[in-house]
Amino acid sequence: MIVATDRTPLTRDFFDRPVLEVAPDLLGRILVRDSADGPIEVRLTEVEAYAGEVDPGSHAYRGRTARNSVMFGPPGHMYVYFTYGMWHCMNLVCGPEGKAGAVLLRAGEITEGAELARTRRLSARKDRELAKGPARLATALDVDRRLDGSDVCGDPDSPFTVLTGTPTPSDQVMNGPRTGVAGEGGVHPWRFWTANDPTVSPYRAHTPRRRRT
Repeated sequence: MIVATDRTPLTRDFFDRPVLEVAPDLLGRILVRDSADGPIEVRLTEVEAYAGEVDPGSHAYRGRTARNSVMFGPPGHMYVYFTYGMWHCMNLVCGPEGKAGAVLLRAGEITEGAELARTRRLSARKDRELAKGPARLATALDVDRRLDGSDVCGDPDSPFTVLTGTPTPSDQVMNGPRTGVAGEGGVHPWRFWTANDPTVSPYRAHTPRRRRT
């Protein structure tokens, strides 16, 4: 049976909830990225929750900075950061304004615009690898820090919208430790994914980076 996808945009109230409620509820939702090159749509299959100043794994653990200020709200905006000197990652801000919280978008299935995504992800051997991992997802959607702070809740000038889609049934939502997070923040089972979905990225424990000599 084919289930129709609901194309109603999610409202700000959806994101104005605790991060651990929003994160699993994002699975199955559709992220739309509009650009001059054309639209790309992604069905979200893997996310991670970060709870701000109470979460040692969060960028906001030590308070507000110029880099993480978008995480402090209002909810329903895109927080984009640059990591390892080469990759961008995308997050959706949630929770009440003034209290940092965000959900890292880790992976998804590109349901529209795969042709465009392939031109940006030349190393992908199969379409299921186009957005399999947070850096790959951002690369496929041509996302960088210039899009930090973009509204995803109905701003006609925004490059992003999140559609209702077809939420993943609760019995298909899995959770476990976050990928590549060190220390106290690494123990939280705040990574959520759709069971048996081929676009979900493999789990990797944190590996300390060696300094170059």
